[in-house]
Amino acid sequence: MFLVVVLLISAFIIGCSQQAKVEEKPEETVPEQSEEHTVESKPEVEPLSPKVKVTVGMKEVVSDAGVLIGMAKGYYEELGIEIESVSFNTGQDMINALGAGQLDVGCTVTASGLFNAILRDIPIKIVADKGINVEGQGYYRLMIRKDLVDEIKDFEDLRGRKLAVVGTASLDEIALDRVLNQAGMTTNDVDLQVIRSFPDIVAAMSNKSIDGGMIIEPFVTAAIEDDIADPWKDPSEYDPDAQTALLVYGKSMIERPEVAKRFMIAYLKAVRDYNDAFFKGINKDEIISILSEYSTVKDKALYEKMYPVGLNPDGFVRMKGIQMDLDWYKERGLLKGDLNAEDVVDNSYAEYAVKVLGNYQK
Repeated sequence: MFLVVVLLISAFIIGCSQQAKVEEKPEETVPEQSEEHTVESKPEVEPLSPKVKVTVGMKEVVSDAGVLIGMAKGYYEELGIEIESVSFNTGQDMINALGAGQLDVGCTVTASGLFNAILRDIPIKIVADKGINVEGQGYYRLMIRKDLVDEIKDFEDLRGRKLAVVGTASLDEIALDRVLNQAGMTTNDVDLQVIRSFPDIVAAMSNKSIDGGMIIEPFVTAAIEDDIADPWKDPSEYDPDAQTALLVYGKSMIERPEVAKRFMIAYLKAVRDYNDAFFKGINKDEIISILSEYSTVKDKALYEKMYPVGLNPDGFVRMKGIQMDLDWYKERGLLKGDLNAEDVVDNSYAEYAVKVLGNYQK
């Protein structure tokens, strides 16, 4: 059974894981870039010497491709960076480690804890995109039980239904809330169920104990293949500006700008390889082989079936999506102060990397 295969990797995807002085000599369908940035001079970048270890909190999911591919292809090593992957039980644990300088980089999602840490003047910044839905191919979406597709045809039909998320007051509840907003509803207008893992949500749809839930790949494909759930409406219809996942720099990275800038160069080189593979068909077999080795999705055949995660090849996050998240938390009393997207995002690292690499050619 197709679902059984992906259940084996579920443990990895739950819940919503030395500064060296170097002279720089100035010279100089893919997911859409959300911000306009122009390239000026093109710096030459020397590798750090001696090499510097950078700890990265991640679940090693497919949306971590910018780190995983970069490790496999030696992009970080070429710039004098050694990557050490670190796992965390919760997103809050990761945020605490970032703020304390015990973790350099976090691959995470939006959370009130992240923004409240910034409000406490803890030096943490969102620095790059790590996952968005591609129009028509949403990799993170609301799915409806297959036997209910004739009953649940439009947003209003969700009223009173049992709908599941892996957690509240974070990405998953925000995403479901925006689905319901299309019919003037909120999560208060449905029977909200908290089921702590995506495969368990699929299983709950299979035994008909819930009507639908927010699901991420590869479990979207699993539910479709096993005829358990329907992908229903595309996220472009209800959450087109969402910034699903984030790359975050912690205190120890911000205090080492030469390391931080080089990390971003390697990250974007890897993200561009990902885009070349999945949206242009360039070296696709190579990239699938890398991801099947380094990520939690081991079955190469799955990569041909899954909706691809969108990764901005120039790195910039969707500022509107970040602001919408901040507003959502504030409206519910979950923020201990006022923040704007410009307060939590630092585009300078992506801008520097684009100067070095040039704008991505679609």
